[in-house]
Amino acid sequence: MLEKALLRQPSAILLVSCYELGHQPIGIAMPIGFLERAGYAPASLDIALEKVDLERVKQARFVGISVPMHTALRLGVGVAGLIRETNPSCHICFYGLYASLNAKYLLNYVADSVIGGEYETPLVHLIEALERGDSLENVEGVSHRGTIVGSHLKRLPFVVPSRNGLPALERYAHLEHDGGQRVVGYVEASRGCLHHCLHCPIVPVYEGRFFIVPAEVVLEDIRRQVRAGATHITFGDPDFLNGPGHSLSIVRAMRAEFPRVTFDFTAKIEHLLKHRVIFSELGSLGCLFVISAVESFSDFVLAKLEKGHTRADVFAALEIVRQAGITLRPSLVPFTPWATLDDYLELFEIVESHDLIDATDPVQYTIRLLIPPGSALLARSDVRRFLGPLDQAGFQYQWTHPDPRMDKLHQEVSAAVEAAASTSEDPVATFDRLRAIAYRFANRQPPAPTASRTPLRDRRRPPRLTEPWFCCAEPTESQLRPLHTKGHGEV
Repeated sequence: MLEKALLRQPSAILLVSCYELGHQPIGIAMPIGFLERAGYAPASLDIALEKVDLERVKQARFVGISVPMHTALRLGVGVAGLIRETNPSCHICFYGLYASLNAKYLLNYVADSVIGGEYETPLVHLIEALERGDSLENVEGVSHRGTIVGSHLKRLPFVVPSRNGLPALERYAHLEHDGGQRVVGYVEASRGCLHHCLHCPIVPVYEGRFFIVPAEVVLEDIRRQVRAGATHITFGDPDFLNGPGHSLSIVRAMRAEFPRVTFDFTAKIEHLLKHRVIFSELGSLGCLFVISAVESFSDFVLAKLEKGHTRADVFAALEIVRQAGITLRPSLVPFTPWATLDDYLELFEIVESHDLIDATDPVQYTIRLLIPPGSALLARSDVRRFLGPLDQAGFQYQWTHPDPRMDKLHQEVSAAVEAAASTSEDPVATFDRLRAIAYRFANRQPPAPTASRTPLRDRRRPPRLTEPWFCCAEPTESQLRPLHTKGHGEV
């Protein structure tokens, strides 16, 4: 039993974020708000920016590790190992999207409990049960050793995220726009998703459901971040247009209160088409760019993933967004069992011919299909014929491309992009290098660029965030570095 007085002390509860795409982590800010409302005083740690002070870890009686994406999970397991070694009696809970997908492994090796879905209320109830000494069997939505339950999918009584203990916004990714850099805030107006794209990790957790965060909560979170210096807001919803009326009401109110604050969001290609009539207004309200999961320009691959759009739809959506004065920044999954080397070569020609080089982060040319436990792909596609065993420690099923060149190509372009990111290389130079690598694998001569290459310093690039990596990419050596210790001091 964890004594009540101890859990109510400052720093007795520690919430840890490992990676949230360069944003100040809402994955610990929101649950801290819930815990403070319940009378606790949790501490926070973001290992993307902060060193892991093991003396501080020793003070914790309960550690919650936020794992909203694959990279965060890989890093989080390393953090949990350090915590377990340093503070063996501490209760370790993993929560977030990738926690429930990997509950069995986590509970067997590093975690005492796991929460998926809408996790904040179960997290509070878990801590209350621990301090009372109650059995965890009675805590709804919490998996523990011996009992694995489904994701918690009930509407929550949301509070405004508490960000006071987090590193300052200035330390996170910035917006690059018009030759300068601006401080970025991050909010979520909704969670989950209505859709069922087979490769998406949200599908097996949320099962086609999404939950609205009340507008007054989102707007107050924006106000606080603007007061902290933000002049641009990222809406991190899986799809900002799942509830277009709700989303529009928020950005209209934000524009009225903060007319100089700009924003970006993520939405499906099919939503860009379905809601095309609102894009002129979104542009006038300050939207600078939209991230959309294009994934592939192959209709065959798109059908296999059940993306809900076609190649032609992508080009139509691109035109809609551009006419509104907004940049489309595509996310891609170019390496799947169904994609061919010719598909990969064509990707470069499409990106160049549609003036998307500067709008496409180089890491997008390296993304390989991730198949976690529970993936909808396992039941509704022919992917099993490409699969190897489940790599439990890697939290994914291994798969092999039928064309051996594609797996070797993936390794080479991934190394090239990681090296380019470490030197902040001009993305046009990276693009040309990756295309040359791909054509070498095809034993063909790459085409000459269709336009002259303007130096980076003289080029007006479309708006972008400075975070160079992506949620589905494997962790880099620099991301893993905080987990390597010497003498068990600070990491």
